[in-house]
Amino acid sequence: MHRETMKKEAAEKLYNALAGCEPIDVLSDTYPELTVEDAYEIQLMNVKRYVGEGEIISGRKIGLTSKPMQELLGISEPDYGHLYESMNKKDGIVFMKDVIAPKAEGEIAFVLKEDLAGPDVTVEDVYRATDYVMAAIEIVDSRIKEWKIKLVDTVADNGSSSCYVLSGNKVKLDDVSLTDIEMTVYKNGERVNSGKGSDVLGNPAVSIAWLANKLFKYGITLKKGELILSGAITAAPSASENDVFDFEFCQLGNVKVTFK
Repeated sequence: MHRETMKKEAAEKLYNALAGCEPIDVLSDTYPELTVEDAYEIQLMNVKRYVGEGEIISGRKIGLTSKPMQELLGISEPDYGHLYESMNKKDGIVFMKDVIAPKAEGEIAFVLKEDLAGPDVTVEDVYRATDYVMAAIEIVDSRIKEWKIKLVDTVADNGSSSCYVLSGNKVKLDDVSLTDIEMTVYKNGERVNSGKGSDVLGNPAVSIAWLANKLFKYGITLKKGELILSGAITAAPSASENDVFDFEFCQLGNVKVTFK
């Protein structure tokens, strides 16, 4: 099959899977020739389609920031996906009819006060460009059956992103230590996980710098006002109907999501 035809087919399958909340077969099995670069092109095909339909890009999400996940997929760097304003669940409620197999991740969200353009963005540049940070939850969801993903699958699938919840408590970087922010996860009132900012590439700001430099090769700049989810602090527990997750962040406050 011609490579361009293959990418268009894969993009169409993912588009329909999201629209119908019906998972598809593993892309990397169906199209074993797909490369990671192909996968990013597939992601961008659907980004262009969604924007054409009226979606507004609100920012980006970074995934695979933990060493165990990178080792599991045999990679040495994170991946990324796009966020849309429609993904922002301001009421903290996610309806199970709108997802397939959701998981909840606690993350530190960055909002920029100036543009960040690669290829040589440093951690210091990230600190200077950040307006504030917030506690956030990203609900990840795979359009691939049973989460049987390889790197190509999750990249093509917009980093397995679904939606997000923000705490609304805006904190300046001068008032926190990113690496020392501790997070505890409660599922239906029971403590299930904990971690700290340093679990994201040693410092979540490293994650943001990586993204700015990665996007340079696609001619994309992180823009003033954009939201960036810096990566999961801990493994993401699965969610079912009526589950309530509370994420408690020292220095940032708490954020909650309810599945209905």
